[in-house]
Amino acid sequence: MDPRRRVPRTDTVLADPRLAEAAGRLGRQVVKDAVVRAQQRVRQGEIEPEDVAGAALAALPRHATSLRPVLNMTGVLLHTNLGRAPLSAAAVEAVTVAAGATDVEFDLVTGARARRGRGAAEALARAVPDAEHVHVVNNNAAALVLAATALAAGREIVISRGELVEIGDGFRIPDLLVSTGARLREVGTTNRTGLADYREAVGPQTGFVLKVHPSNFRVEGFTGSVEVEELTGLGVPVVVDIGSGLLERDPLLPEEPDAASVLRAGADLVTASGDKLLGGPQAGLLLGRRDLVERLRRHPLARALRVDKLTLAALEATLRGPGTPVRQALHADPLVLRERAEALAKAVCQAGVDADVVPAEATVGGGGAPGVRLPSVAVSLPERLAVPLRQGEPPVAGRVEGGRLLLDPRAVPPERDAEVIDAVVDAVLRAAR
Repeated sequence: MDPRRRVPRTDTVLADPRLAEAAGRLGRQVVKDAVVRAQQRVRQGEIEPEDVAGAALAALPRHATSLRPVLNMTGVLLHTNLGRAPLSAAAVEAVTVAAGATDVEFDLVTGARARRGRGAAEALARAVPDAEHVHVVNNNAAALVLAATALAAGREIVISRGELVEIGDGFRIPDLLVSTGARLREVGTTNRTGLADYREAVGPQTGFVLKVHPSNFRVEGFTGSVEVEELTGLGVPVVVDIGSGLLERDPLLPEEPDAASVLRAGADLVTASGDKLLGGPQAGLLLGRRDLVERLRRHPLARALRVDKLTLAALEATLRGPGTPVRQALHADPLVLRERAEALAKAVCQAGVDADVVPAEATVGGGGAPGVRLPSVAVSLPERLAVPLRQGEPPVAGRVEGGRLLLDPRAVPPERDAEVIDAVVDAVLRAAR
């Protein structure tokens, strides 16, 4: 090796103040690994020895987590692969507050133990006053598992064949329920189930009747199902999985069930997700009769399904705070969206990019409101920019249709439009190399 290209010692490079500061944020091993890679570049003749510290610094991740924040311009508001609901600013602040020692199970007045997550429970109860009692677990599937275990282990759950759905990634409602030790009593057919089917199936071995919202698909044509009101006279608890976490009716989503309406219709127990239309963190919501919810809350399995303090804080802030990003995206004004898209297209055109504004349709996603199409607009770009945009900083995810990359601004806050412009221009430069 050329003496002039002598590789600097690792400890010497790590003593650089910039790298020392980075080690305090990211961890010493992360920084050391970056230094080792930079040293190898010196050996390969790619950089000079005096450039090792700078090269290592440039290669460091921005955050201590490998997760990267993404600008969701796919037109799917609750994109499961992108983490579904983005948290509100109030929820993000709440998570930061809860990151240290908190009074999550502690009464600061008496010094005694207090009910865990009482603030989130109170906020949820206030948001859904039709519920006598509430409880929170770590997701909606967990809520169903807890209900099946506590109310129907060794007994039967009566459910329509048309509601034996798959909830994603190969997980199926019947498999989930049977895993608890409950037996399924399937009634009706895929497309039609009547009250008589339920009535004939209910008996001494029935733990409860379960209705599951199909969520991400629709059955049309010669169909029939039974409303919650009709099931309440069967003499057994009626449990309804509404899925998407809509707490009260939204005129924009007329066919999407909401917790308040279902409880008023007579459901004894409602389960729902916290990270979909509610717009909060991943959580499973249990709302309904006091005796049933308390029975679930006190069941031994509830301990394994409980949520942490960060989720409780984010959920409470979501319920008490201002409108969530999900609600803002859902109810975005199409005229404003067009203005934003036109401004984006104009800015990137000035940078030499082939851009246009085209009509588009957005969807709710996350299994919510199947069939609902939200009128939107998109910036149309060359398809070749899709990969560079996803690999940029920040990553921008769009969708490809008809050989063009479409960027729908509906799920992106307006204040981040400038970042989108910069990201597109950077992607063009990198794609040209």
